[in-house]
Amino acid sequence: MKKIFYLSILIFIGCKNRTNSEINIHQNDNVEIANKFIDAFYSFNEDSLKLSLSYAKKSHPSILYYQKWAECGNYEVLNRADCVEKNDSLVICPVTVKDDLMRALQLDLNVTDTFHIIIKDRKIRSVQTSSNDPDVYYEAKDWIKKNRPELIEKPCEDAWEGGPTPCECIKGTIQGLAEFKANEVSQKTQ
Repeated sequence: MKKIFYLSILIFIGCKNRTNSEINIHQNDNVEIANKFIDAFYSFNEDSLKLSLSYAKKSHPSILYYQKWAECGNYEVLNRADCVEKNDSLVICPVTVKDDLMRALQLDLNVTDTFHIIIKDRKIRSVQTSSNDPDVYYEAKDWIKKNRPELIEKPCEDAWEGGPTPCECIKGTIQGLAEFKANEVSQKTQ
């Protein structure tokens, strides 16, 4: 009877350890997959990024557009924080960058883009992004729409849905941000 009891405990402990081990392997796999995605994104190699998004077709238009936008906006990675698994399928990866957008606004600020990556069965199924852009960035974008729409209307058509001109879009946006800043400075000196 004692043998059966001890054997039962050993089996229980063995199963429990295997489960924890499987969880750790799963978490490491998802974080590794997410890190490879970040590598592909900031390589500015479209083919590499497309490959990592093979199973995330709905994310293709916005993420491929964003990659080209980031490349043409001279995004420079300053800090790539550790990717963190939030649950069994969501991995969050924050990346702090220096870019021409903040330079145009003459801000001494580096923006953190956060990638929200859904991974199931070791495949990326979805990617969304968020950013901590300052309020003045959104004020400036509204100013551009109102005062210099020609800079962005055509170039930014279908932006984030895979529009054809992400480089022209960000260049027009950068020019508009610089004009917004110049306008703001001239208003203060009047």
